[in-house]
Amino acid sequence: MSTADFPQDPLQGEQEEAPAPACVMSFNASEPSGAAGLAGDVATIAAMGAHALPVVTGVLLRDTAEVFDQHVLDSDTVVEQARSILEDVTITAWKVGFLGSAEGVSAVAEILSDYPEIPLVAYLPAISWLDEEQQQSYLDAFRELILPQTLILVGNHKTLTDFLLPDWDADRPASPRELAVAAGQHGAEHVLVTGINLPNQFIDNVLANAQGPITGEKFERFEVSFVGAGDTLSAALAALLAVGAEVHSAVGEALSFLDQSLDAGFRPGMGNVVPDRFFWALPPADEEGEDGEPLLPGELDEAPAEEPAAPSRPPRRMH
Repeated sequence: MSTADFPQDPLQGEQEEAPAPACVMSFNASEPSGAAGLAGDVATIAAMGAHALPVVTGVLLRDTAEVFDQHVLDSDTVVEQARSILEDVTITAWKVGFLGSAEGVSAVAEILSDYPEIPLVAYLPAISWLDEEQQQSYLDAFRELILPQTLILVGNHKTLTDFLLPDWDADRPASPRELAVAAGQHGAEHVLVTGINLPNQFIDNVLANAQGPITGEKFERFEVSFVGAGDTLSAALAALLAVGAEVHSAVGEALSFLDQSLDAGFRPGMGNVVPDRFFWALPPADEEGEDGEPLLPGELDEAPAEEPAAPSRPPRRMH
């Protein structure tokens, strides 16, 4: 049967094509847990209403607890992936995650330099699975080539301190402003410092530049360990910048998104908890029936007075 067998909509030719969502190119490694890396970026960017253009920089061998090994893609393959789609699609933000090697950093930095007007969110994960020489060459390249093009550098407080202030030996932790000053000396405009320990089981997350703190959010500490939180935060931030949000408001919304993703997180295996980027698709508790299925219209009044036990993962509200 061909399309000619179906009646044509007379208005089809007159309808305007719906505008495409904002597009974010993400450079990151692929990994099979789905918690971090490109899978985490794609899920997060989609949850924020944008469209991800994922460029694979390598493959991590890992589970939800730890990274065992990696296989780096050669830089020409990374460049060809990006250049092919950039000739076709207009992007409005970059997200940089783990780039695999110093050569990968150099290749990605060259691409970024061709589009200086596009905001870059660079996430620096802990890279303890690399040997010391690989770590040093990667961080040196990242400092020299990525930071000068970075609008917001995202990272855990300890990771950023080790990276930006390796000789820090004061009795107190480095402040977000001190980290921002160090990042600014290499060209980065802002740092978003996460995981700053506070008293009473709270942690702080602060956006700062060389002049001082700009905005941030304090969260109550979760009693579990997560994998993929940094990729979630940085990808959400890139998606918000892609639609034109101001930096301070984008950071506030991205932190709120992360907090709710972690609060709804789940443990798919025996390791760490994975953020649920689609927490908003879960139905409200008062719309679930005894078997966990959403109640149909008119059934709310017929629900039993005694509250049934909630399922561990209620069905999602589909959009």
